[in-house]
Amino acid sequence: MLPGMSDLDLEAHIRDIPDWPEPGIVFKDITPLLADPTAFRGAIDAMVGPFVDRGITKVVGIEARGFILGAPVADRLGAGFVPIRKAGKLPHDIHHQEYELEYGTDRIEVHSDAVGSTDTVLIVDDVLATGGTAAAAIRLIDALGASVAGLAVLVELAFLDGRSKLNGAGVHTVVHYGPT
Repeated sequence: MLPGMSDLDLEAHIRDIPDWPEPGIVFKDITPLLADPTAFRGAIDAMVGPFVDRGITKVVGIEARGFILGAPVADRLGAGFVPIRKAGKLPHDIHHQEYELEYGTDRIEVHSDAVGSTDTVLIVDDVLATGGTAAAAIRLIDALGASVAGLAVLVELAFLDGRSKLNGAGVHTVVHYGPT
């Protein structure tokens, strides 16, 4: 992380949007952090730090904000970048995983040849909330035979207990909301 940047400084660049996308939800908007070059650089530094000497060969970014964070993380680690997309967005042979939402199911996909047995993968996303999407991403990478080194997330909403769905996968969080 850059000198002078702390989690508190980064948290100051994340704004709360009450009642979005529906009443009772407080959305954590990271766009002010992305717009500030010092905060953005500090966030990427913080996400990369624990994984520098872990032999990461691919960084997987989960659509859509995971793309924004995952690509510079991959660059810093000297790794390739792999997008995990929502259903129907990838043009080549895909592997998919469905997961539960509060109101139904959703599906994410990755190209079948994106990672393999020789890859060590870091999964990157903007927010870890209930853990459904992250757990589905882990299952996708496991099914393709790659090794998951961990997850790097910018924001964790710990009060939603998303880690409990990740089967012990290591999670590195930059900004943490809720109980430790």
